[in-house]
Amino acid sequence: MDMNRRQFFRVSGAGLAASSLVALGFSPTAALAETRQYKLARATETRNTCTYCSVGCGLLMYSLGDGAKNALADVIHIEGDPDHPVSRGSLCPKGAGLLDFVHSPNRLKYPEVREPGSKEWKRISWHEAIDRIARLMKEDRDANFITQNEQGQTVNRWLTTGMLAASASSNEAGYITHKVVRSMGMLVFDNQARV
Repeated sequence: MDMNRRQFFRVSGAGLAASSLVALGFSPTAALAETRQYKLARATETRNTCTYCSVGCGLLMYSLGDGAKNALADVIHIEGDPDHPVSRGSLCPKGAGLLDFVHSPNRLKYPEVREPGSKEWKRISWHEAIDRIARLMKEDRDANFITQNEQGQTVNRWLTTGMLAASASSNEAGYITHKVVRSMGMLVFDNQARV
């Protein structure tokens, strides 16, 4: 198509006028007959914390479900929480992709254990997992607890086990975790925020 400058401006002006008329409401009524439903109108909003790093950004998770007992709701949308003091609604690319993480078929949802000498992972219950962790910690503490050093001074320390705490916890949860770990005699204690 051969077009001079004057013809180009006429075509562009006509296109602009037509699009302005459509924007002002002069469009076919059949195209605008139905208003779209907001996808989060019936969803349940849940506040949470991002699990990826030590920043602890706030999340708003939206789920759909009938609310019946023992029926899990399906998470349909995740966005940043604008009221959260850490992130103020912003998320990094990993946090923005959390919906894929939630629906991933490779996501681990239950505790598993691999017994010594075995090559297979075995699914266990949450009660078994907590009991196993407590039993192994008790056995290790009883075998390796140091009450006195070489000079005869009371030290009460446990050096063979350590603790890595989550930095997305509140100050109160961090304080309680620190007190529990120190009361058991652990000296090897770190927080994810330093990693």
